[in-house]
Amino acid sequence: MTKEEVLSQIRSFGLVPSIRVDSAELAIFAAENVLAGGIPIVEITNTIPEADRVIRDLTRKFPSLIVGAEVVSGLDEAHRHLDAGAMFITGPGLDPGVTGYCIEQEIAVMPGALTFTEVMHAYRLGADLVKVVPCAEVGGAKYIRALKGPLPHVPLVAAGGVTQSTAAHFIMAGAAALGVGEDLIPRQALRNREASWIRELAGRFINFVRQARSEMNPGSSRRS
Repeated sequence: MTKEEVLSQIRSFGLVPSIRVDSAELAIFAAENVLAGGIPIVEITNTIPEADRVIRDLTRKFPSLIVGAEVVSGLDEAHRHLDAGAMFITGPGLDPGVTGYCIEQEIAVMPGALTFTEVMHAYRLGADLVKVVPCAEVGGAKYIRALKGPLPHVPLVAAGGVTQSTAAHFIMAGAAALGVGEDLIPRQALRNREASWIRELAGRFINFVRQARSEMNPGSSRRS
């Protein structure tokens, strides 16, 4: 899958489910059911044991799933994840070396940032999307709206504390997509292997994004 195809899917769905669990098996279970619920995108976080095996297994078992990887330890980690099959790279912060490498190699990259300065720096480096994290701790949707005021051209992904009750607000504030974790993949659902719960929540988040976008652009919604 090309970089543009990956980005097109992320923009279209407006969701980047983030999987942060304590075993490879749980990660695969979560990803499988996020996909079954209608979201063909997942981010494998760096704290998952055997993260590279998870990425490799998912890309082999589910060819339609877009698997991204969180990188926090620099280029060596990025290379491992990409060799395992990761299709995009994210981070909780901005690593210019990793970002620059992804740009050179035509790999979709979504570094983390928080302040205006960090967001501007990430975008000027060439980031395809800038993940604003942790959003909930600094004002939530109001903070995204504040960033979009002077930076309307920067595609922001709101992450960190996005919930069912706030998802639509982030989209309407200007977020291009949402990074969603436990509110989409609850710990209890994982413990009890409740696949239907994760699938139902995936459908809900798809609807939150669609409805918010249709309210922002009612004319385009009527024409579609």
